[in-house]
Amino acid sequence: MKAGPGRSAAVAWVARHARPAGWFRGAYFSGSTVGLPDEAELPSSSDIDIVVVTAQDDPPAKPGKLRYRDTLLEVSYLPWAQLVSAEDVLASYHLAGSFRTDTIIDDPTGHLRRLQAQVSADFAARPWVRRRCEDARHRIESRLAALDRSAPFHEQVTAWLFPTGVTTHVLLVAALRNPTVRLRYLAAREVLADHGRLRLYPALLDLLGCRNLPARRIRHHLRELTKTFDTTAEVARTPFFFSSDITPAARPIAIDGSQQLIDRGDHHEAVFWIIATFARCHTVLAADAPELHHARMPAFLEAVSDLGISSTGDIFHRAEEVIQFLPRLWQATEDILVSNPDISD
Repeated sequence: MKAGPGRSAAVAWVARHARPAGWFRGAYFSGSTVGLPDEAELPSSSDIDIVVVTAQDDPPAKPGKLRYRDTLLEVSYLPWAQLVSAEDVLASYHLAGSFRTDTIIDDPTGHLRRLQAQVSADFAARPWVRRRCEDARHRIESRLAALDRSAPFHEQVTAWLFPTGVTTHVLLVAALRNPTVRLRYLAAREVLADHGRLRLYPALLDLLGCRNLPARRIRHHLRELTKTFDTTAEVARTPFFFSSDITPAARPIAIDGSQQLIDRGDHHEAVFWIIATFARCHTVLAADAPELHHARMPAFLEAVSDLGISSTGDIFHRAEEVIQFLPRLWQATEDILVSNPDISD
């Protein structure tokens, strides 16, 4: 499918399923497909991200991934209160990118278009770019500081993994690139290569623990994840914020997308989402099918063991390694901020 028809399906979904609601305040496109021209082919391992703005300060669980008119959509809710100020959006690394260009789907109040005009005007200004890099760095520090030794092991892995992966986002934000979720390591490698700092990339893989992991082992872990994923998708009942990522509709992204990375030689770049999906599956299985959770646990433990993690102590040690790495990461970030010709003073 082309990106244009995919976006048209998204617009139609908003008009039918979101706009009639009394809490609806607008909607816009987000994510990795924002910059795609209408004639570009939409990869099977991609979805169209939609953010629906709601008057509710505490909106319900997001619809997540769903298929509409042969297009895979990812629908999220965002409280209106987070979009009141252009300054707040400009300082937020996960919000600002969506307003760099005109991504507005529906704007009944007119506020989103005014906001987009303000954000786009200052998006590439150096002080705001640095603020967004600082926002990403703070997310690393605060989330690693919140690691809970009493949580189940698979949840500890998740709590370590995601802030560790935000190291890539700091660099992507400095380069004015989309802080993508699944493909963050691939995108960070490209940024470092573009700015002549590729020597930093092995350190990012070391923090994740996969620098020396051969492709055959990653293929093995993906095969095991596939079994766990399919089992989980069959029994999942309890709602989690990521529930729609563990469904048959999401399989082309979670499984096929990882296989595509491995097949083209980017096996290290597939590891992050393989482990993230593995851990999330076990969160679901622990709630909805404890016997399957225990039965599939050895495969998960084998995968994280290949990253050098076999205990809670390992997780806290690796978290400290990330914290110790931050000054080096920040120096690279500052270098990109200075050398990036697209950033204005």
